[in-house]
Amino acid sequence: MQWIEHIENVDWNQMSALYRIAPLGEKSPEDLRTSFGNSRYVSLVYQDGRLIGAGRALADGVDCAYLSDIAVHPDHQGTGLGKAIVEHLRRRAAGHRKIILYANPGKENFYLKLGFKRMNTAMAIFADEAGALANGVVSAH
Repeated sequence: MQWIEHIENVDWNQMSALYRIAPLGEKSPEDLRTSFGNSRYVSLVYQDGRLIGAGRALADGVDCAYLSDIAVHPDHQGTGLGKAIVEHLRRRAAGHRKIILYANPGKENFYLKLGFKRMNTAMAIFADEAGALANGVVSAH
C-alpha cells in the first residue's frame, strides 16, 4: 500500500466513486477537490494505483482538528485500513486541544474503540436537515 499526504495527481472521479461505494453518499469530484484542498491534513491510500482509502482533517493548528470523510473501499473494509487512516490523521493532528468527528449512525463503536468519546454538547446545522433527521444523525429535540 502507498500512503499519500497531499492531493497532487488525485483522480477526483476515482475519489467520488470511492465515496459512493464506501458507501458515504454522493460527493461530486468538484466538491471533493474543494474540501480536500481546504483541509490541513490528508490521508490517501492506494494499492496497485487504485484509491482504496481516504480521509482528511480540518485543523487550526492549536485548538481544534476535525476528522472527516473517512472512506474505505468495500473490498478493504474490516481489514484495519479505516482504523489506520484515523490513527494516521490523529498523529498528524497531535497537539490540538481537541480532535473531533461525527460518526454515521451505527459506526459509533468503531470510533469508541479508537479512543473517541461521545460528546454531550455537540450541535449541528445541516443543509439537508430532513435527510440528517431521517438518517438519525441529528434529533428533532
